[in-house]
Amino acid sequence: MKSRQIIRSLVPSLVVGLGFAAASLSPAAETDSGPPQQDHWGNWVEADFPFFSAAVDARKAGDASPSNNLTPRGLVLNLGQDLWACFDTELLRISTVWDGDGLTPFGLAAISYHEAGQKTKEGQTQLSTPRGRVWLANGIYPGWQSLDHLSLADPRPSVHSPEEVGRGPLSRAEGRFRAIRLSAAGACLSYSAQGVAIEEQVTAIPTAEGKGIRRTFRVDPTKTPLLLAVGLKRQANSAVTVSIDNDNNASSRAGAGAGAVLVDDANAWLVRVPPHGKTMMFRVTISREGTAAPAATFSGFTAATEKAAPSLWPQSVTTRGTLSRAGGAYVIDNIALPLDNPWHRNVRLADVQFFRSGRAAAVTFDGDVWLIDGLKGDLGAVTWRRFASGLHEPQSLAIRDDQVFVFDRNGIWRLKDRDDDGMADEYELFANGFTQTAETREFANSMKLAPDGSFVIAKGGQEGSTLGRDNGTVLRISPDGQKTTVLGWGFRQPFVGVNPRTGLVTASDQEGNYVPTTPLYIVEHGNYHGFLSSLQPREKYPAPITEPLLWIPHTVNASAASQVWLIDSKMGPLDGALIHVAYNRPELFRVMIDEKSATPQAALVSLTQDLAFAPLSGSVNPSDGQLYVAGFRIWGTTARQVSGLARVRYTGAPCTLPRSVEPMDKGLLLRFDVALDAGTAADPTRFVVERWNYRRSHEYGSPHLRLDGALGHDLMPVGGIYLSRDRKSVFVAVPDMRAGVMQMHVGWSLRTAAGVDFDDNVYLTPHALTAFDPAASGFANVAVDLTPRHLPANRVEAPPSIAEGRRLYQINGCMACHSTDGSKNFGPTWKSLAGSNVELADGSHTRADHDYLKESIMNPNVRIVKGFEIGMPNYAGVLTDAQVESLILFIESLK
Repeated sequence: MKSRQIIRSLVPSLVVGLGFAAASLSPAAETDSGPPQQDHWGNWVEADFPFFSAAVDARKAGDASPSNNLTPRGLVLNLGQDLWACFDTELLRISTVWDGDGLTPFGLAAISYHEAGQKTKEGQTQLSTPRGRVWLANGIYPGWQSLDHLSLADPRPSVHSPEEVGRGPLSRAEGRFRAIRLSAAGACLSYSAQGVAIEEQVTAIPTAEGKGIRRTFRVDPTKTPLLLAVGLKRQANSAVTVSIDNDNNASSRAGAGAGAVLVDDANAWLVRVPPHGKTMMFRVTISREGTAAPAATFSGFTAATEKAAPSLWPQSVTTRGTLSRAGGAYVIDNIALPLDNPWHRNVRLADVQFFRSGRAAAVTFDGDVWLIDGLKGDLGAVTWRRFASGLHEPQSLAIRDDQVFVFDRNGIWRLKDRDDDGMADEYELFANGFTQTAETREFANSMKLAPDGSFVIAKGGQEGSTLGRDNGTVLRISPDGQKTTVLGWGFRQPFVGVNPRTGLVTASDQEGNYVPTTPLYIVEHGNYHGFLSSLQPREKYPAPITEPLLWIPHTVNASAASQVWLIDSKMGPLDGALIHVAYNRPELFRVMIDEKSATPQAALVSLTQDLAFAPLSGSVNPSDGQLYVAGFRIWGTTARQVSGLARVRYTGAPCTLPRSVEPMDKGLLLRFDVALDAGTAADPTRFVVERWNYRRSHEYGSPHLRLDGALGHDLMPVGGIYLSRDRKSVFVAVPDMRAGVMQMHVGWSLRTAAGVDFDDNVYLTPHALTAFDPAASGFANVAVDLTPRHLPANRVEAPPSIAEGRRLYQINGCMACHSTDGSKNFGPTWKSLAGSNVELADGSHTRADHDYLKESIMNPNVRIVKGFEIGMPNYAGVLTDAQVESLILFIESLK
């Protein structure tokens, strides 16, 4: 199942190269093994669906829109007749109305939908903007107020950057968005303002000479007056007219003549809603040009408004799985995605979770949710049904009490199918009390369900324009969605896991600035984890930095994703295990937490490298007890398949993975699930041990450092080797074991008692060392011999050559970022690079000679190529001189 090499860290992978480093989510080019060609897909915004979510930037939309009019959490209502309105779910305002062709596709999902090689610029300088003419807008203030006059102030507390408008929702007393409901008459918005429940429907209406919209309201009883901000009066919208009419059914109002009225205000169109003792209905008509066409008699919301919308996607799509024929204890069964579907919809799965019945729900980065049946047995008939759409770049979902919850940039949605026709028709915003900026890297990274019914979410932390409040945090959302608790902060791009039995929260982070290599944490107590935005003072840490459970070398896991616990699984020796998901080089790892150590620490070993797609998350299927994983490719991955769904299946064959690796005062204790051959297990030449440290700094990643601070690794001698009485454990005596080392690696090449050869590599972080007690650990009562018996030789490798450079390029992931044919990719192409004139980010130029190429690999932040400023890991102490020379020879051959 795995293609392993002993001492894998001694043959590191150059995942990213000259002048550019891939972060965790950037587009990659399509390949022959990917989905159909881009013209196979329909538009990212579907004409027949009433809304989609986006961050809408109307700051430069002209005089009709205020200069600070940015909506980080916007529901874009597709009204037809080329009319669009953005509803701000935080300030409960219509932030923008325009006619034209929707939005510019600068959101990451939209821009990468047809062409996976597209990415968004970091920060908030290139966001989706209205494509057309904006003719009505409101500023950064609540759309509903309880004042006699309109206040233009934002009542929400300021975050770290005062100009940041992504401050989260209003207080519950001031108002909260509740849901968007899909009815037979269109989308209906539901929210509260000043404690009063309100429903609103926005529709396009014909006008005598132009276009217009109508906002129809149903307002519950209130003892205090309310003020509705329709829009600002500005020179650019001087042709706009606003009118109001009330429900002519007097019994629905407080009394004869009582109703909503327009307010005479010089700055804005306002509507005052008087106190009333019964439900009130009224509508506001806003015409861009001319006057509205005569309206039918108004008697409130129609029956169609109350009726759930019929399913837009009644068809299902059937695919099948391909069962693996590989040997080994764990194999990969690939499941075909419904790429050939009636809606020509791209399917880029980010997560898959299961109902109690074994039915699955999967979410796509483009905002769709699919229901899946048939994930069991031979996977001969897997049925897919579209369930929901319109969400904002979701990457995770959870199922609680057989209800679907999805985490996207808006918050956590609970999806409901009110008429049980197979399509969600109510999108309840279950929780959005945390903040969300429009920063393109504040991804809604992951969400896991905790055993108490709460949700744990992880939010991206990279900031390029402003500092938000909750960027880079791991948060707990209470079971009722009302309370948010910070579990940890100071992350760059965290992805979480939650043990469904104990509730233990883990999180990975992404290597980059201030993150020297991939860490895996236990997240608790609101601790700080070391990342600083480029907008903050350099290396001025605001709190003590939490140590990770485990460091993982860049060459092993360059881009981490979520964690999955195999609780209640049928995975043999892996039952109950913690699985770490790796994105960059598609891989799954087993994490072995050291239960004996008083200080939390762990070791990691590869489970499989056989995934064809970049995984992000997964879960155990209660029907068959196997692990299912899903993921998709944006950027920084060696995966050749754009997206995929796979089953990791236990075959029942013997498993040679270690059960635990424990650092001790006199060496390393390795435990297995199979009996070992005594001859190979007692041979010290079968083991290699090394260690090194990292350096946390503002630089991207870290070199590898010996314990004395020099570049490189410390190779450690091996002493006596001892086999346990049951022959399933080995103790490797290692002189000079030390606690507090950031990274250790142990590799072995052994044989089972049944005569099967196997090898593996394990990486661990020994924060503490426990005492080795031979008898208590199942060994004979021996005195451990620490006399060095074997010291591995220095790295033995092929001499520098073009062929070796090509091999390193192919097997170690350089091809993920650098093309060899001149085509566009995430790093500079290597074709004709050698000897060329290179423009640098500071505006200067340099010649790409031998010294420049070597420097760009070993110390890439010295001279960065223009257009590739994201950063690249430092390979000093990681690559050998011979490996660097081979890569340079290969680059020089690409004329």
